[in-house]
Amino acid sequence: METKGLLLVFTGKGKGKTTAALGMALRASGHGLPVCVIQFIKGSWHYGEMDALPKLGVELHVMGRGFTWNSDNPDADRRLALEAWDFTCQRMASGKDRLLILDELTYLLHYGMLDEADCLAALARRPPDLHVVVTGRYAPEGLVAAADLVTEMQEIRHPLRKGVKAQAGIEF
Repeated sequence: METKGLLLVFTGKGKGKTTAALGMALRASGHGLPVCVIQFIKGSWHYGEMDALPKLGVELHVMGRGFTWNSDNPDADRRLALEAWDFTCQRMASGKDRLLILDELTYLLHYGMLDEADCLAALARRPPDLHVVVTGRYAPEGLVAAADLVTEMQEIRHPLRKGVKAQAGIEF
């Protein structure tokens, strides 16, 4: 049976995309594999993985400044997106990791902050043993076509619809 570095995409409008990716980080870390998480949008508040991942030996790089679709400074967001993608390409080329999680990368593709073709080409050039997980809504067709595994999270019910606010340990 063949083994190779996989490209996995967790997308859809339901909760659980980042949660699933972080579960993979936990699993890989448990096997002693070097793991890096790059978060492209999060960054304007404190959330649980910021404290938990370093305890597991997982590197976390928060590269954004919050939700880009409500941006007060789209130019700054684009600049940060390009810087984060440059960092990602360097990280992929470094060979340091066996699992690289690109959290919420899909938003930057969806909103045109990064060029999809350039991103797909860089992902295709990754080391052959590097697993990459991409999360976020609106995964473009090209990314879905290139992926080895795609899971779509579908919302059936969410407590927010009943007025329950986001809670520590569940949403963040």
